[in-house]
Amino acid sequence: MSSDKISVLFVCLGNICRSTMAEGVFQSVAGKAPYKDLIEEIDSCGTAAYHVGSPPDHRTMATLKSNGVTDYRHRGRQLQKADFDRFDYIFAMDESNLSDIRNLQRSKKGSKAQVMLWGRYAGGDRRGGRDEVVEDPYYGGTEGFDVAYEQCARFTANFLKETFPDVKAE
Repeated sequence: MSSDKISVLFVCLGNICRSTMAEGVFQSVAGKAPYKDLIEEIDSCGTAAYHVGSPPDHRTMATLKSNGVTDYRHRGRQLQKADFDRFDYIFAMDESNLSDIRNLQRSKKGSKAQVMLWGRYAGGDRRGGRDEVVEDPYYGGTEGFDVAYEQCARFTANFLKETFPDVKAE
């Protein structure tokens, strides 16, 4: 991997709603100029094995599609120890996911990954200066998926702007 390129992993509980939403949004933005040549790998997974091999929730896919993301494909997988060496950034969707990720990270000697909440990149909308969480929309209606999409789009823009300050987005 080139030292100039980064790799990003998004993690939620089951890998069918939030982390796939984040991955789809991030891929759609980072896969184009001016970021296209700066990202080595983008992926998502779950802390649990509930949906290994499953496609994203149909509401995730519908939300992505309604926002112009039409080429996203994924099959669920579970977080592995090797991910801490494979990725530069591992983003959790909420505090529970973050705790699970850090517990697995502690069981592995050495790791290059920076582990944090995806909501660290909430920007000026950070509530009380705290990182935002991406709430699990699974048991609700489409509104929760719309909120998750908005957050992922905002966090993506803020992360890319902060990580690559010399790159001007179109």
